[in-house]
Amino acid sequence: MRYLPWSEIIERIIIPSLLATLRMLYFEIIIGGILGFLLAIALYMTREHGLNPNKTIHTILNTFISIIRSFPFVILMVSVIPLTRYITGSSIGWRAALVPLTMASVPFIARMFENSFKEVNPSLIEAAKSFGASDFQIIFKVILADVLPSLISGSILCVIQVLNLTPVAGTIGAGGLGSSALQYGYQSFNDRVMYSVVLVLMILVIGIQFGGSKIYKRLK
Repeated sequence: MRYLPWSEIIERIIIPSLLATLRMLYFEIIIGGILGFLLAIALYMTREHGLNPNKTIHTILNTFISIIRSFPFVILMVSVIPLTRYITGSSIGWRAALVPLTMASVPFIARMFENSFKEVNPSLIEAAKSFGASDFQIIFKVILADVLPSLISGSILCVIQVLNLTPVAGTIGAGGLGSSALQYGYQSFNDRVMYSVVLVLMILVIGIQFGGSKIYKRLK
């Protein structure tokens, strides 16, 4: 078996794959973060002791999250191919991968954010209401200000979770580190490429965790 020189592995495989993974991660965190945050707000407001209790809406949203989270990502990714093709015009590529990645990550992000919102002392909310604060002001000036460190900590877990999903998305032609590990490493019986990709993924996770911990300590 002929192994590629390290210089070629890095230049032709690792760097392009890393850039593709970071591109997917960047867009997914923006899309998933916004949708997950809005879903978490809706869950928090409509719960039994929320700002605007609504059992029907809360049950529907809660059930939706539970159903999506119960799906293994590979099965979810394949089952939504018609929807992916309708939205993006294709079922392969990194843009197409954003559809199943969003569907898988939004419920996870929403649940993480909702749990952070529940940590707010109810007396703070009651005090804000007594001063005539609107729901918008309570959410953004009371709740978010109080749970910001917790949100940062949860966001780091969400980023790592999405990063763990991107290699799986490589199986539908999304590119990235997972696709390279499978195509140029495992299927080509090239351990050098495969374990190099694994090492890069490990470094990414450690870097994200380290950066998140620094931000968390500053805000704590």
